[in-house]
Amino acid sequence: MSKKYFGTDGIRGKVNQDKINGEMFFKFGLAAGTYFKNLKKNKQTAIIAKDTRLSGYTLEPALVSGLASAGMHVFTFGPLPTNGLAMLTKKMKANMGIMITASHNQYYDNGLKLFGPDGLKLSDKIEKKIEKLIDTKIINNLSEAKNLGRVKRLEDGTDKYIEILKKNFPSSFSLKRLSIAIDCANGAAYKAGPKLLRSLGAVVYETGTVPNGLNINYNCGSTYPNKIKNLTKKTKADIGISLDGDADRIIICDERSNVIDGDKIIAMLAERWKRKKILKGGVVGTLMSNYGLENFFKINKIKFLRSNVGDRYVKEMMKKNKFNLGGEQSGHIILGKFATTGDGLLVALEVLFSMRKGKKASELFNNFKPTPQLLENINVEDKSIIDTPKCRKAIRFANKIIKSNGRMLVRRSGTESKIRIMCETENKALLNKCVNIVKRSIV
Repeated sequence: MSKKYFGTDGIRGKVNQDKINGEMFFKFGLAAGTYFKNLKKNKQTAIIAKDTRLSGYTLEPALVSGLASAGMHVFTFGPLPTNGLAMLTKKMKANMGIMITASHNQYYDNGLKLFGPDGLKLSDKIEKKIEKLIDTKIINNLSEAKNLGRVKRLEDGTDKYIEILKKNFPSSFSLKRLSIAIDCANGAAYKAGPKLLRSLGAVVYETGTVPNGLNINYNCGSTYPNKIKNLTKKTKADIGISLDGDADRIIICDERSNVIDGDKIIAMLAERWKRKKILKGGVVGTLMSNYGLENFFKINKIKFLRSNVGDRYVKEMMKKNKFNLGGEQSGHIILGKFATTGDGLLVALEVLFSMRKGKKASELFNNFKPTPQLLENINVEDKSIIDTPKCRKAIRFANKIIKSNGRMLVRRSGTESKIRIMCETENKALLNKCVNIVKRSIV
């Protein structure tokens, strides 16, 4: 049975439409609070963080009201990266953590990412149980007046998160010899990113750190790498770091202004971790991971598995196979040795730690040649168009043409109203041809 509210990465949609409005966020809070308080009788605590979207000011109070109405005590942190929320959920021994964000989407979208007491994103099974509670009559889940939750705002979330990040590295770790450009996408890491890097002694050039509620991810951040490329070049920084709206993604720019995607970052980390005997089992990528990455792992005798798209599925496969490294081309990278979900700043620190003895970023990421790949994101009103006979026929035809010369993947986006068409092959003439065959059946 498909899910009604949850997608591949929590709940997401247009603000004040359908799922993303005050009424629904009250229901989400009431349902999630009811589910999690029943798992842990002695302490009823939820913590909430958010990114910088204007809509957070309307959605957060509704969510808090729902949780408190279920009998959960609530702590709110304000803007904080998603993995900061996950880390603090575990550290504070809360029943649950909720991040109000639409990640890399524009300001007019918003949503929720839910974490259990272990700091992990919820399984499909748990999400379906919460969905049943969402559709239950409100009166059935309301607590008695004497059992309502209390609410408190905490102002030290950023400092707590930075402290946790730095504890993963030796106390002698310093960035004093490095200049770093960082683009925080006017999002959740606009405070934490520059503050963390400066606390380690780096010279920091920042952009995307003046959020106004409407400029999150707008011509900046990991989905707009030209911003960090230009800043790195202009400042002659040793490395550029670009995050997305909730800072769970990272894209890097080396000192030569080459943009480094998630696949190349994962390859570098895997190679280094294997050499240092840190890598456990192998690496998990996704159906979107470049074939060049897969071939790189074959050459280096590193086991490689592909999961469905979405860092939650990457983590589930990592856990199942006892791997400690995985991620996506988009920059979601999970360092299982340190974290339970993607964390752009944590990955940045791991990369910077590799540079502490003078190695250049361009040397670190000169690891493999990607197979030529083309990705088209098609805006649609209804994602079920992918199931129409016309579209299915086009997909079959395109796959027949590409045969053993490459690979095609056509899928619904789990986070936006888009169909994503990916094709990769060394035969560049086939790239546009196969993508356009499918594209014409949609637009």
